[in-house]
Amino acid sequence: MFALIDCNNFYVSCERVFNPKLNNRPVVVLSNNDGCAISRSNEAKALGIPMGAPAFKYEKIFTKHNVEVFSSNFTLYGDMSSRVMSILSKYTPNIEIYSIDEAFLKFEGFENYDLESYCQSIKNMVFKWTGIPISIGIAPTKALAKVSNRIAKKFPEKTKGVYLINSDEKRIKALKWLKIEDVWGIGFRHAERLKNIKINTAHNFINLEDNWVRRNMSVVGLRLKKELEGKSVLDLEEIRSPKKAIATTRSFEGTINDFEEIKERISTFAICCAEKLRSQNSNCNSIYVFVRSNKFQKNKIQYRNGIMMTIPFSTNSNIIISKYAVEGLKRIFRKGIDYKKAGTIVMGLDSSENHQLNLFENENPRHKYLMKTIDFIQKKEGQSKIKLASQDLRKRWKMKQEKLSHSYTCKINEIINVK
Repeated sequence: MFALIDCNNFYVSCERVFNPKLNNRPVVVLSNNDGCAISRSNEAKALGIPMGAPAFKYEKIFTKHNVEVFSSNFTLYGDMSSRVMSILSKYTPNIEIYSIDEAFLKFEGFENYDLESYCQSIKNMVFKWTGIPISIGIAPTKALAKVSNRIAKKFPEKTKGVYLINSDEKRIKALKWLKIEDVWGIGFRHAERLKNIKINTAHNFINLEDNWVRRNMSVVGLRLKKELEGKSVLDLEEIRSPKKAIATTRSFEGTINDFEEIKERISTFAICCAEKLRSQNSNCNSIYVFVRSNKFQKNKIQYRNGIMMTIPFSTNSNIIISKYAVEGLKRIFRKGIDYKKAGTIVMGLDSSENHQLNLFENENPRHKYLMKTIDFIQKKEGQSKIKLASQDLRKRWKMKQEKLSHSYTCKINEIINVK
């Protein structure tokens, strides 16, 4: 049997743990640069605030209903997540951390256990030790565990936050209730296509012929169908492979039309990507650079463009990656445009220990030792202590976080004071 553990309104719950005054009040946590809602309390949802709601559009609603609004505090959320996952790992060694607020557990050798009671004890222990409320769905497959979790979360009074699908009767009832667009693994396009042929529920979906599903949704869709039929074909992914691409993108607080300013941003983004590459022992051989104007300013010239820059050898050097990123920007930059967003994405990742060499051109071997030294100094003295000349030496770029809470568990000067 599999169990999916999902932390309820996780970011909001983290804020409430350290500020109980927020309980039973509408609370919203915003994305990077205080852009849009990415976590909402049930009270905020009841006010009609949707996921992804732009903060500037909902300011009047926030004020009218006294909604508490917070900037995303990923330092705190990451630490609270690791605490929750640590508790879960005590109940079974078979665990897959699926996201910052979700994990799959696999119960092997638990045939004589009352899994519903066992998971209730997990739920109670997580709440007692961290203050984070969770919902648990238990089922014979991962996809059905997702369905079961949704039921546990949707009907907390009846399920007490834990729901078990352990019979065909329960499985069929759940699939008839679940809308096709809410099925794990079915995206927007597939959902629209399926609804066009009157497939409106998960139960309708499992009644399709296998050949049709394979032909129109590939083997991935067929695996999902088998999972919903109760046949387990997806196991835990215990070790996650390194990322296939690494991106650093930001929306600016205002707009920028000066080339030198945007060049500084692109250089900084590229260096950030290079640091992430080194943290997972990877190199890249290409970088994509893009710029965008503000699509909401309809009265101004709209422009968006991007370019792929191929690096002739595999590298994770700040110097090389920044150089090619800036060269890419020169090719796509247009004067007279008010730019709102820019970013870099490094691609073609391979191992920094074992990568393909170029017959005619390779990286200067001194870069490897230089980057190692820079990383050591940055780790010891703090970020932004060493910069390239293409970066602004006097300015440290920060995200807009006007409503940031304390990192109560991560910074000694921000711990709770008991009076």
